Amino acid sequence: MAARKENLVVGDREVTVTNPEKVYFPETGHTKLDLVRYYVSTADGVLRGVYGRPMAMKRYVNGIGGEPFYQKRAPENRPEWIETVELKYPSGRSAHEIVVREPAVLAWLANLGCVDLHPHPVRAEDLVHPDELRVDLDPIPGVPWSQVRDVALVVRDVLTDFGLVGWPKTSGSRGLHIYCRIHPQWTFTELRRAAQALAREVEDRAPDLATSKWWKEERHGVFVDYNQNAKDRTTTSAYSVRPTPDARVSTPLAWDEVPHADPAEHTIDTVPRRLAERGDPAAAIDEHPGSLVLLLELAERHREAGRLDDPPPGRGRVAQAAPGKSSGASGRRRTTMPLIEIARAASRAEAEAGLERWKQRHPQVWPHLAAPDVMVDAMRGRSSAWYRIRVNLRNVPDELRPAQEPLEVDYDPWSGWTEEQIEAWRRGPS
Repeated sequence: MAARKENLVVGDREVTVTNPEKVYFPETGHTKLDLVRYYVSTADGVLRGVYGRPMAMKRYVNGIGGEPFYQKRAPENRPEWIETVELKYPSGRSAHEIVVREPAVLAWLANLGCVDLHPHPVRAEDLVHPDELRVDLDPIPGVPWSQVRDVALVVRDVLTDFGLVGWPKTSGSRGLHIYCRIHPQWTFTELRRAAQALAREVEDRAPDLATSKWWKEERHGVFVDYNQNAKDRTTTSAYSVRPTPDARVSTPLAWDEVPHADPAEHTIDTVPRRLAERGDPAAAIDEHPGSLVLLLELAERHREAGRLDDPPPGRGRVAQAAPGKSSGASGRRRTTMPLIEIARAASRAEAEAGLERWKQRHPQVWPHLAAPDVMVDAMRGRSSAWYRIRVNLRNVPDELRPAQEPLEVDYDPWSGWTEEQIEAWRRGPS
């Protein structure tokens, strides 16, 4: 029997939804068609965040229960009305990425399994100069949501003091995002430098709540993630559905909502009504572009005081270091924390199963570990994520610390690739 299809009229386009009854969210029962209809119904808000921006596609073709894969290049068999723009990379290669300007493209992307949307902070008309600074508040394990909200208010004050207007939204996961439109006058290097200066200022004002530390194992509280402003990094846009069991949505908030916001209230079912009844709290975001001048001046003062810029994030090459050896993307220094690596696996479930075996072999160690001491990292692979688990033994007495052992799961995402191929991938999209 041929798979069922459903044709939707979206604006003046017709979009075909294949397998519309396919369940994408097993716990809630939401289907692919539900996802498509959500994006059509919230298009006014969604387009405000993605309009005219190149977009990397993260496709959950089997729903959120399956592993997603990343697709930067636009499919060749796309409709003629799908716009693309060519992004060029230092490797000499290029990729034509999707550009969204109308609701029908949102529906088309949802049909491809794009549960959430990941636009670049540039417009298709100017790929060199970003027009958005993105603050990602990422709590380490065990940090309460109330602390994330408190740090967001500190970020708001810092932005105001440095001449920028911040627009908060739930991440749809555990954190908060605060986006600022800026004039497209600065490079990505300058954008990231400004974002790091901002993160350090937040840490200086709220040292017990927030951190800007480069090393994951050295962080506490809420990480003010400035790395999302590096070139070729994308973050979830406003009104994106997230791949969570309850189908949460990354939802814009008014600042007076932040102190009592509950991300669980914003889902694929509730957000369309909220948007229709209350409007978009970020409706005026494009009317308030700001300048990076003051933050870049702060960055220069940090540099003069010996607080050097951290190297930009790599694309997975650092993970090729020997187990237990962690270095920055530049190789300038190694962490002082006593780390051991447990597993590298193609799936999170495999990695966590390896961790369980390790725990059973070392029952004397586990009681000494705090939640932040077990780090599960989703790593960007050639076309899909893979997972690494490390353990920080800082809270374990010296006499109980196990040595680095062979990995419980030793997956090599680069198997079959030459050094030249890996280096070319690192410098551009696969």
